[in-house]
This record gives sequence, structure tokens and C-alpha cells, in this order.
Amino acid sequence: MRRFLIPALVAVALAAGGVLAYQSLLSTQKAPEVSYVLLNGQKLNSASWQGKVMLVNFWATSCTTCVREMPQIIATHEKFKQRGFDTLAVAMSYDPPAYVSMFAETRQLPFSVAIDNTGEIARRFGDVRLTPTTVLINKQGEIIKRFVGEPDFAALHALIEKLLAQG
Repeated sequence: MRRFLIPALVAVALAAGGVLAYQSLLSTQKAPEVSYVLLNGQKLNSASWQGKVMLVNFWATSCTTCVREMPQIIATHEKFKQRGFDTLAVAMSYDPPAYVSMFAETRQLPFSVAIDNTGEIARRFGDVRLTPTTVLINKQGEIIKRFVGEPDFAALHALIEKLLAQG
């Protein structure tokens, strides 16, 4: 009896895990409501994202992967910005504001940059601690994909194309 019980329990556990994984793929999570201040002092909030496909990139000037991927984040922004796509780069709370400002200025970042001084934006997005973390949000304000580490930019571009084509 025991010989059959353990494999049966393992099979039930695997099936339940598969169902939960499948359901999580089908469910979407609303992007959190956040307020932030851009480097130029402008105060904004996530309500301004409504109707756009948004890329929210959590990064730091001390993160070598973040610095390495930034030209591709810029290229992604430039490629899609005329079609209802926008990018927000959120510098982590531990990043010195002077470094963030200098980086944004010298690299001529073409998108909005905010410094998450209090860590509140990172907390609301699921307690982001690892950089880079990039979140893709659809026009309805739902989180579609979360990348920890450098994204596969070809796959990211294909997903952005798909989201922009949706109503």
C-alpha cells in the first residue's frame, strides 16, 4: 500500500502545482498606484500611464548590468515612443541623487527618471530589491511581465508590439 501511496501523493502535489502555475499565468496583477518626482522636479503619478504601454525599470548607477542594458532601454523607448509607449527609470533609494542626475544628463536619457528616495515605489512594485528589475504594464494598467536581470530584448520588443496592437 505504501508503495502506491507516496507516488500518488507526489502526482497529486504536482498536478495541484501545475494548476496553480497555469492559473497564475492567466491572472493579471494591477500595477500599483505610485507617486513620484522626476529629476526636473515634476510631480507625477501612475494615473498618467493609463492608455499607454509602460516599461518601469528599477536600476542603480552602481549596478553594472543596469548600466550595460541602458542603451537597449533607450533604444526600446525610441523605437516605440510614438506609438503609445513610455518608459520610467526608477533609481533605487540607495543611489546617490547626484550620481543619478549626472548619469541621466551625460547619457541624455530620453525618458522620465525618478529617484525612489524612500523606497516606496520599489515596495509597491513587490518589494523590488534586485537591479535591474523591469516591469511591463499594458494599456489597462496590468502588469504583464516582470524581468529580474537583463531582459531578452528581442522577446521584450515582440511583447511590446503585441501589447501596442491590443485595444
